Amino acid sequence: MLTFGGHLEVFRRMLFRIIAVASVIAMIVFCFKETTWEVLLAPSEWDFCTYRWLETAMQAIGVDFRFEEYHVNLIATDLSSQFMTHITTAVYLGLLGASPYILYELFRFISPALYENERKYSVQVAGIIYVLFLLGVLMSYFVLFPISFRFLGTYSVSAKVVSNITLDSYVSTFVSLTLVMGIVFLLPVIAFFLGRMGIISSEMLAKYRKHSFIVIMLVAAIITPPDLMTLILVTIPLYLLYEISIRVVRWVE
Repeated sequence: MLTFGGHLEVFRRMLFRIIAVASVIAMIVFCFKETTWEVLLAPSEWDFCTYRWLETAMQAIGVDFRFEEYHVNLIATDLSSQFMTHITTAVYLGLLGASPYILYELFRFISPALYENERKYSVQVAGIIYVLFLLGVLMSYFVLFPISFRFLGTYSVSAKVVSNITLDSYVSTFVSLTLVMGIVFLLPVIAFFLGRMGIISSEMLAKYRKHSFIVIMLVAAIITPPDLMTLILVTIPLYLLYEISIRVVRWVE
């Protein structure tokens, strides 16, 4: 049986291992600069894969639709901004890349205090959390961020005003939207724990389904640019997550 000081020592070693793994991944990302930024800047291009997929889908149903070509300049206004942005972005991606290992280390840290059945249950929950978070990240990368950038980057109050987006603004918006969508996609897991604690029930969630749909649309309107297409693309998966949450809570009960 470890003492309090012993637990702190185990926790310290765990943090050291996590930082070491995340740092190694961050350094690898930093060294492969061309590939990293080709992937990060891809959603800013007018011919990004999402637009091509949407055009193909529209043509499949007999609608001849094409996205207009656009170009938005990304600029750096400070002498060190590109270098510092490169470092911070490598750190973000390092943490994201190390996230499976982080979950593993956290499970190892808490597993001695769990019963055997709770350990199996914890592994499943951790896996589901990670998968849902990744789905949110992919949703942001392929749908939310490119469409948001296209709308906000090309929006102009006058032809006399030219938009030049700073690299810092691009990266900060990218990271914030990705994090928000990753967290939002954890709704079924949050509902699971709330259902286990008896705070919510499937009957209550089903009863307020219409009200929840309005709230979801409001949330989608807040985190997306003000255009109907993006609102629909974000509202649909969020509402599907709500329906999944109802079934998850029903299974818990």
